[in-house]
Amino acid sequence: MYEKRRVTKETDITIKLNLYGTGEAAIDTGVGFFDHMLESFARHALLDLEVTCQGDLHIDAHHSVEDVGIVLGQLLGEAIYPVKGMERFGNAVVVMDEAAVECDIDLSGRAYLVFELPVEGKVGEFDTELVEEFFRALVFNLPITCHLTARRGRNRHHLIEAAFKALAVALRRAVTPNERIGVPSTKGVL
Repeated sequence: MYEKRRVTKETDITIKLNLYGTGEAAIDTGVGFFDHMLESFARHALLDLEVTCQGDLHIDAHHSVEDVGIVLGQLLGEAIYPVKGMERFGNAVVVMDEAAVECDIDLSGRAYLVFELPVEGKVGEFDTELVEEFFRALVFNLPITCHLTARRGRNRHHLIEAAFKALAVALRRAVTPNERIGVPSTKGVL
């Protein structure tokens, strides 16, 4: 079990993570839709995840969502690196009704995000522009290469949830143990 706490003037976040868990989650960020997305992420990545966040929600959810991405990315990085004896690459397409979102990742140690999701607006009270902020914070603090692309879809809730689930499944596949691989790089190190 990995654990990290980060305290700033804007947020107080504690995250606990078991990379090879069962998908159990206890999430409390004060942002309902975001909690739902993190629960889906944990379930489909099959990692155990506890997140508590006290943020400046009287302003908006931006700091809470972005800072959870920072801490979760750092914690996943501690659990994953150095990459050895695992697949390294992972991909998934997740469908939710009319929406289909593809995620391709490389546990490369290099941060790069391609984010092509047409989700401008709101889902309930949640500002959907925060979705990209979360993924950017996660990817750059992990770090990994991640391409998130909507193949089709109109419903913002479906597109966003499919993106979280696609990342989860791609991550689960990338960290799958494979002892035959050793270090999955011709450089000999990741």
